[in-house]
Amino acid sequence: MLIIRLQKTGKKHTATFRVVLTEKTAGPKRKYLELLGNIDRKTKALSLNKDRILYWIGKGAQPSPTVHNLLVSGKIISGAKIPVHKKSASAPSGVAVEMPATAAAVPAQETAAA
Repeated sequence: MLIIRLQKTGKKHTATFRVVLTEKTAGPKRKYLELLGNIDRKTKALSLNKDRILYWIGKGAQPSPTVHNLLVSGKIISGAKIPVHKKSASAPSGVAVEMPATAAAVPAQETAAA
């Protein structure tokens, strides 16, 4: 399966990214099939090849969530943005976790006996 994703290039604190078309199973620094654009985070420069991106999406290539959000922001494709942030390991807020009454009473009895 083909995927349109970011490939990191540049130095440590001056990272730039390429928007590339590659196989989904290929590693992050592996050879890509086609270069579709560049992103410079420092200068906020974004250059994308709109025609080639739309061509590959038409052929069945799937953009990664981050690239999808860039394409929506650049008005290359329409749709809603995809949440990309990592989910926390704790229980989601708004969901109350109740302990059984017997399990809650056991620690209180142990401290009273000691």
